[in-house]
Amino acid sequence: MDPQVIVPVVLFTCIAYIIKVIVEAYLRKRMVEVVGSAEVLAALFEAEAQHRRTASLRWGIVLAALALAFGAIEAFGWTRITPGVAAVLLGATGLGHLVYFAASRALLRREAAAAADRRPAAAP
Repeated sequence: MDPQVIVPVVLFTCIAYIIKVIVEAYLRKRMVEVVGSAEVLAALFEAEAQHRRTASLRWGIVLAALALAFGAIEAFGWTRITPGVAAVLLGATGLGHLVYFAASRALLRREAAAAADRRPAAAP
């Protein structure tokens, strides 16, 4: 690819990411100032950490499905972009999202069961 195309795209991506990091840091600072309770802050940060973990899981599954689709396209020897090739890629993306959905539901159930086991039994 032409460097005259790649460099501006990468530069824009880096600038957008830097702005995102600065805004997130500012929001965290404001949250700490506004919310006084340590328990609420801990819950918010734990929820954010959980969200980041599941986002990584989602993209890992989707990109793995796309890699398999590209491998299949290469194995079948398809060299031109046709509706069939696009369907394989879109299908792999959809399948990756469905696998993520099933995996995230299983993780939520496992976490809920673990949390229920940690709770003390109510005294009669």
